[in-house]
Amino acid sequence: MRYADGGGLTAERRAAREGIRLEAGRKFARGDRNSVIAKNLWVSERSVEQWRRNWREGGMEGLKSKGPSKVPKLSDERFAVLEKELAKGPGAHGWEDQRWTLERVRTLIGRQFEVRCSIAGVWRLLHRHGWSWPSPARCAQERDEHAVELWKKDVRPQVEAPRRRSGHGSSSRTRPGSR
Repeated sequence: MRYADGGGLTAERRAAREGIRLEAGRKFARGDRNSVIAKNLWVSERSVEQWRRNWREGGMEGLKSKGPSKVPKLSDERFAVLEKELAKGPGAHGWEDQRWTLERVRTLIGRQFEVRCSIAGVWRLLHRHGWSWPSPARCAQERDEHAVELWKKDVRPQVEAPRRRSGHGSSSRTRPGSR
């Protein structure tokens, strides 16, 4: 399944956040206090404190965006190749059943591109490109609705223990006057 938008910040959102940091830098130069800056820019004081440290160490350049926090292990072009390989199915790559697991995708990436990454890294890579957990869209074809209804009506009441009633004679500890 694919998400409409891949995970992570877009370039526009990164630029917008950079603009807020640069505005804070101008306020640092004027001598404004952290609490005032945080209130005016609608950010936390902790963020402003970090930005002020970066500003002291690197000036306005220290507040500029450094790009995405993690550079992906596979470029978009290489990921397109990976998607084609995933579309072939696990059987085409030597696995007996037709289930892709993160471990199998990790192995495939290693074989195809000679790149090592963690299971979490594989998940982030897939998520970044719009993939999500598979979920069944409907019930199994073998499901017998009539048998399920009979089980609910006849068997379930016998299997489940009857619920205790609260009231006179119960040993509830939440009732007033109980110890």
